[in-house]
Amino acid sequence: MSTPHIPLPARALLSVLSARWDRFWPDLVPKIENILGRIDYESDLIPFTQTRYYDRELGNPIARRILSFARPLAMDGLADIKLATNCLEEEWSTSGQRLFNLDPGYLTQERLVLATGKNFSHRVYLSHGIWADLTLIFHKGEWFDLPWTFPDYSTAEIKVHLTRIREMYKNDLKHMR
Repeated sequence: MSTPHIPLPARALLSVLSARWDRFWPDLVPKIENILGRIDYESDLIPFTQTRYYDRELGNPIARRILSFARPLAMDGLADIKLATNCLEEEWSTSGQRLFNLDPGYLTQERLVLATGKNFSHRVYLSHGIWADLTLIFHKGEWFDLPWTFPDYSTAEIKVHLTRIREMYKNDLKHMR
């Protein structure tokens, strides 16, 4: 028989997509930090060229910024964070068009999980209409794609950032235990 236990907290992550960074970025940061805690990792802007899915709504050219946060995240809090980031997207929207797309998730030593409001065969329901998407797994020193991994998360550039954040998380775990 397995004995249930609460897992160690994860490292909160947020991916931000937009084509109009100058219109919101400095003002959005404190609102993000109010939800997730102090940002301790911020990537440079990464061109988002793998799909044109967001072009109509967000404009072009779209760039991504990956953030991670110093405050540990209880994994069962992911749905609430997704709902809070959805509120930020709505708050900054005009005429039903988002200015940015916020994709929260978490990283552990073994995986990257993103939150979504869309069901699919490989996604696991969390709560409040939010699903968990197992996006990447980490095994034997590298990130592995899954059949459903988004093309942008399959890139070496994104995986370099995730590896840096994973190293920060591993260091945090040493101090937690």
